[in-house]
Parts: sequence; structure tokens; C-alpha cells
Amino acid sequence: MPPVERYRTRSHCSSEDAAVSEVLGVIMMLAMVVSIMGGVWIFLNPYITDFEDNTNWNAANGIADRLEDRIDVAADSPEGTGIRHKLGMRTSMLQGVSNLEIWSISADLTSADIVKITAYTTTSFTVSSINSTAEKVLIHHENGIDEFPILDADGMVNHNLQLTDWYVITVLNGDDEPIHKTVKYTISGLRIITSLGNGEHEIYLVNNARIEHFADSAWEISKFPRVEFDELATGGVRLSIILTNIAVSGSLGSANQLGLDIISGGSINPFSGPCYNVRFSLTNSVAPVITPQYDDQWLSEYTLNRASGTLDSFIGLAPFERASGADGITVSSLGEAVYFDVSINEVVVER
Repeated sequence: MPPVERYRTRSHCSSEDAAVSEVLGVIMMLAMVVSIMGGVWIFLNPYITDFEDNTNWNAANGIADRLEDRIDVAADSPEGTGIRHKLGMRTSMLQGVSNLEIWSISADLTSADIVKITAYTTTSFTVSSINSTAEKVLIHHENGIDEFPILDADGMVNHNLQLTDWYVITVLNGDDEPIHKTVKYTISGLRIITSLGNGEHEIYLVNNARIEHFADSAWEISKFPRVEFDELATGGVRLSIILTNIAVSGSLGSANQLGLDIISGGSINPFSGPCYNVRFSLTNSVAPVITPQYDDQWLSEYTLNRASGTLDSFIGLAPFERASGADGITVSSLGEAVYFDVSINEVVVER
């Protein structure tokens, strides 16, 4: 081959080799960049997920704060009035939950007798009074007020009413004076559900309390029901209980801008004045651990006085029978009357 041809052939091969080397270099560089970016993403992904979870959790708590404020305003408003409010529910869902708590409250309205109502069935109950002053009962329920006599033989009251979510039983003596009241009320509430990386996060708003739960942790109570005990400066003691039932009309769900009407459904005040033998109890169905935590909170002062051996002079909330509070809670007032105030508010939430 002539020298000129050999030179041209070698020059052509060198150019092709150089071009191929540049393409391989670019491909290898791109592969390296993709590998580095993938590694960075894998490294940062847990932090990004935690940041998003924290943002969504904060948003859910902000929704709960605003709902609590508006419900408190509506509960104190005249019946039929309320407010219109919009919530940003981009990452959460709002639901109504029925029958979360059942409250039973009773007290004697006079010191002349001790009355108990027991042996409940769907159509009857039994009234016992130590001094036999109980003559008849008034039953206030969602459909009105009915009067029934107390049978002398065994104290049986046959009413044949369909008592469902709530009722107030007032026991009267022979002079038609109220001597005892027993209240049963069923409480419903709201639930805020937020999807997080490790599962669902739940916030229950029930009866002025807030109960929170992460998928991988225990239940937490950040606010308790409104049960307040005070010793008055003028002497005597006062126990105040405020119950708030949230009735949801229709479905709520989620939306970028969820508009809600929060309206007062009225209120009743079964107790307001001096009472004796006060007793209340509740059952919370959100989780089995909630009711014992409520009882521990309300009986903390009693537990401290029992440990220090000062129960003889203790004034405050005390267990009715068993020390755990499983049989209900009463008031230790050293024989004095308790100013007892109970308010039950109904709030309706609808879209």
C-alpha cells in the first residue's frame, strides 16, 4: 500500500476510536450522575417523608383547634343559631362518630332521703328509698315528659317507653316535690383521620376532650372532659360538669375547602343547686384505656390523700365504691351539701 494511503487509513481509524471513546465517556458520566442522584434520594427519602408527615400532623391539629373553638361558640349560643366555617382538608378526612361515651349522673335533691334507681330493663326499672318517700317518677326523654307511679310492693316502675340516647328520671315524693334525679346521656363526637408514612393518625374530639393516636404508639389524652371541683370561699363545695354532644347530619368527608355549619341544638340543665349523694360514671368506647385514664385524672387528689393517710379530712372527688373508680365517682364533702351544676349542650355539624 502506498505511504499516503496507509496514513489516511490510520488517521480515519484514530478519529473513529476518539469518537467512540467520547460517547462511552458521556454514557459513563450519565450513569454515575444517575447513581449518585439515586443514592441521594434513597438517603433523603426518610427525611422527606418525616417532613411531610410532620406538616400533615400539624395541619390536622390546626383543624382540631379550630373545630374545638367553633363548637364551644356554638354550644354557648341560643338554639338554632351558629356559625359557618371553612376548613382546608387536603390531607385529612373528617367523620362523625356516634355513641362514643355513655354518662350516668345521679344525686339526691334533699337530705331527708336516699334514693337509688336500679334493675334497668328496656321497659322498667326499680326505685328504692330508705325512708319510703318516693311516690312517682317523671321521665324526660327526647319525645317529651311522661309520669308513672311507683308500685308500693317492690318499687317497680313500668314505663314501656323506648328510652334511647338520653333521659332524665325525676323522683317525686307525696307532695310532688323532686327528691332525686338520674340522668343518662349518650355522647357522639368527631374524628379527624390523616394518612402518615407509618399508618393512620387519628384525633377524636368527644365531649370537650381530645384523644390522639398514632399507628405505632399508645393513645394520648391532651384534653379531658370538663369536670371541675371547687371549694368555695364562702364555704361549701361545688361540682360542675359540662357535657357536649356533637350530632353530625349527613356525611362530612374531605375537600380542599370543606364548608361546615356548626349550629346549637339547645341545652338542658338537670342539676343546678344543692345536692347530696352525688355520683357520676362514664364509659368511653374510643379505646379500652381511655376510661381508666379519666378516672385516674379525677381521683388524683384522693389517691394522694389515701397514700398520706389523710382521708378523714379529705374534701373532693372520691371513688363511689372500689378505689379504681370502676363503680363511679362521688364527692367527699364531710356530710355537707354539694352545689351541683350539670349542663348538657347539643351541637349539630353539617355540610
